[in-house]
Amino acid sequence: MRVLILGATGSIGTAVAAELKDFGHQVVGLARTANSAGVLKNLGYGVVIGDIRAPADWSNIVNSVDAIVQVAVTFTDDMGAVDRCLIEELHRAVEQRPIPLRFIYTGGCWLYGATGDTVADEMTPFQPIASFAWMVENAAFILAAERFNTAVIHPAMTYCQDGGILSRFAEQAAAQRSIEIWGNQDVRWPLVHRDDLATAYRLMLERPDLTGHFNVSAEEGVRVGELAAEIAKRYGNHLPFIVRTRADVVAEYGGWAEGPILDQQMSSAKIRTATGWRPKRKAPPK
Repeated sequence: MRVLILGATGSIGTAVAAELKDFGHQVVGLARTANSAGVLKNLGYGVVIGDIRAPADWSNIVNSVDAIVQVAVTFTDDMGAVDRCLIEELHRAVEQRPIPLRFIYTGGCWLYGATGDTVADEMTPFQPIASFAWMVENAAFILAAERFNTAVIHPAMTYCQDGGILSRFAEQAAAQRSIEIWGNQDVRWPLVHRDDLATAYRLMLERPDLTGHFNVSAEEGVRVGELAAEIAKRYGNHLPFIVRTRADVVAEYGGWAEGPILDQQMSSAKIRTATGWRPKRKAPPK
């Protein structure tokens, strides 16, 4: 299968591209810069030069691929508008295809809002934080688009050996600074390792009969205080935690900072049953 990955040099995209290549798929990555193009070429991937802000310049590539994986986000104030323009242009570009194009779109656990003691599944109504409410609307557009065959993956909080959602804790612990916890220590995060998440993307890509929403979490909900304590222990950091309020972190980092403050649990029973996906890693990484 020839697969176009939007965001192939990002944290999740890097893992998805490697997973697909390892299983015999041909990867094509969108590259905005010469440096990104060089990275993709060195990894053995095909390259399309282009920017998700100007999709009309390169969108015809969709007629020479078998599927698209969208894991690219600008993280700017207009990221929702950029994404909507992108998917609308891709939809226009595939109008001549004889069959719908397989499209794996990315949502996220923050679209469910705070779940508390309820474990969110794919039937749980969305209550997204304001900064990412556009994802719900755009996912609905893609799912309804006749020219796409769509599955929307909702990753849990994603981590890896050298980064992801746990990197801030590790950096603070390693520097022998107090670990900052946002909200409170009892907040729960659904978690998934980046490599396990990449496997889920591949399995969904290979199953065009599966459409709709799919949550991907290896652990339904782990308390932030427990994660921070384990990471601090590994670095021999015995300093007390600093707990920061929602208002404090949102004022410093912006609206997206509401996400890590959400007390959430999220089930992945649907994708496990449908594809046999089984995560191999638990947080924090060793």
